[in-house]
Amino acid sequence: MAGSMTGEVFRISTWGESHGKGLGVIVDGCPAGISLSEQDIQMYLNRRKPGETKYATPRKEGDEVVIMSGVFEGKTTGTPIAMMVLNKSQKSKDYSDIANVYRPGHADYTFDAKYGFRDYRGGGRSSGRETIGRVAAGAVAAKVLDELGISVLAYTKQIGPIVCDSTCMSWKNIEKSPLRMPDLEASAEAESFLEQKMREHDSAGGIIECVIQGMPAGVGEPVFGKLDAALAGNIFSIGSVKGVEIGAGFAVAEKCGSENNDEFYMSPDGRVKKATNFAGGILGGISDGDDIVIRAACKPTPSIFQKQKTVNKDGKEVEIAIKGRHDPIIVPRAVVVVEAMAALTVVDSLFVGMSSRIDKIRDFYNH
Repeated sequence: MAGSMTGEVFRISTWGESHGKGLGVIVDGCPAGISLSEQDIQMYLNRRKPGETKYATPRKEGDEVVIMSGVFEGKTTGTPIAMMVLNKSQKSKDYSDIANVYRPGHADYTFDAKYGFRDYRGGGRSSGRETIGRVAAGAVAAKVLDELGISVLAYTKQIGPIVCDSTCMSWKNIEKSPLRMPDLEASAEAESFLEQKMREHDSAGGIIECVIQGMPAGVGEPVFGKLDAALAGNIFSIGSVKGVEIGAGFAVAEKCGSENNDEFYMSPDGRVKKATNFAGGILGGISDGDDIVIRAACKPTPSIFQKQKTVNKDGKEVEIAIKGRHDPIIVPRAVVVVEAMAALTVVDSLFVGMSSRIDKIRDFYNH
């Protein structure tokens, strides 16, 4: 199966299925000497694991990570880091009724069209559970970024029609909200909205916003390796994401150049700064030193408990009523996945960019 690997220098390869024995990731290209423990990884995995709130699937998984290689005496060795999480709460019989039926909104039909065979138990490789490997690798990337004074923070910006008020947002509220919304008033309103959707046996979508702070100017490539293209591509690879925007995003279509251009000025410390940030921290595919702001639109959970029309493998039109344990909304658990993919992309772009200037290569090798 192609397509399970991403990155050029800082590379990851995820493996495993929703109802297989386990899932994991191999991280290659991580520098030696970084402090890393299973607890560092677990803190990230705990933010995406199921069963934590009533707005998540009730599937109970500890999602306890084991580092298999690449770490010795609490430090990375520079060799591949292999991490694994065992599945312990599979209920594969919940999926036996849909073994030959294509669920609306899922990848069942497209997997059959590509491979002529699929693991119908929970979606197999296309399950959201695949993101365990991404999040574990993202935790490693975050440790690298911490060494460089760069932070990545994601949160729920919108659920259904309810949007956080930027004047009421506080980062300390993110983990206080069961929906990971930094505006607690909006969170309470969104909770009521979701409870209504759950009573109706329906689901909801939303928007995740991610902010990368401390990014130096000059990272990214000017043509095919644009930083914004890399970020969008990796975030689009998350199964539930159907739209990505950087900075002002689609709102630029309504602006004039005089409104959209970010004017430059010199800061007291002698650095080039921008008065506004409609560009979202990236100009010409290269970071400009400002905060990088990304938004990802996530679709509603396709597994809903209403009857739906579909077809089966024999081409017969049928009705389906999905059983099992499913999230009424994907967004809160996907927040850390967006964060992880952003961190992975930035680390790889930083490492690729280290060869851009001969003076910096000279400084590195002649120190």
